[in-house]
Amino acid sequence: MDESDVRRGVRDALPLLLGIAPFGLVAGIAAVEAGLDLPQAVGMSVVVFAGASQLAALDLLGRDAPLAVIVATAVVINLRMLMYSASIAPYFRAFAARWKALLAYVLTDQAYALSIARFRSDRPIDAKAYYVGAAVTIWAVWQVATVAGVLLGAGVPEAWGLEFTVPLIFLALLVPAMEDRATTVAGVVGGAVAVAGVGLPLNLGLLVGATLGVAAGLATETVAAKDGEGEHAH
Repeated sequence: MDESDVRRGVRDALPLLLGIAPFGLVAGIAAVEAGLDLPQAVGMSVVVFAGASQLAALDLLGRDAPLAVIVATAVVINLRMLMYSASIAPYFRAFAARWKALLAYVLTDQAYALSIARFRSDRPIDAKAYYVGAAVTIWAVWQVATVAGVLLGAGVPEAWGLEFTVPLIFLALLVPAMEDRATTVAGVVGGAVAVAGVGLPLNLGLLVGATLGVAAGLATETVAAKDGEGEHAH
């Protein structure tokens, strides 16, 4: 493994940590709000390691939602990882199965974006080394920030109330992601349905909202693609 490319991956990930660290801090605070202690919060962060779906799962845990609903919601939110995996897999085809498993575990939006941009550049690069440098750096900072959030949340008096942290971080994630018609439709539909479904049995509002949001976004993208083909034909 080329150590210089490992360092390059670490260096490229550093600016992103300014956003990842506060996000992890909020995840730790949310874990305390959901009733998890330090070992449980750390265990969940290490095993799940998925920012948005981790927060959604914690929110549902705090509402005593059924385990099946929590898992299904996390899976729906993380469906984009299937597209990331399909896109980046050709660069990892020659690696051993154990390496593929490790690289899949640390896959995030940020690690994917950094790596795919480097892999597609003209400069030769050790794909494994660069990806490990970037992805593991993000993973490590997320874990440390989560622990710090748990410790901070545990020290805040209950009277202060920290319930607002999860909705705020979701808003912070949502607005920048709404960058075209499909993502805007997905965000608006998903958010509206989730809010309208607050009273649904088994706390299904978030799951239904996420599912319908994804479906609406895909439908919008499909219609736009067909319109583009029609204009091309003319």
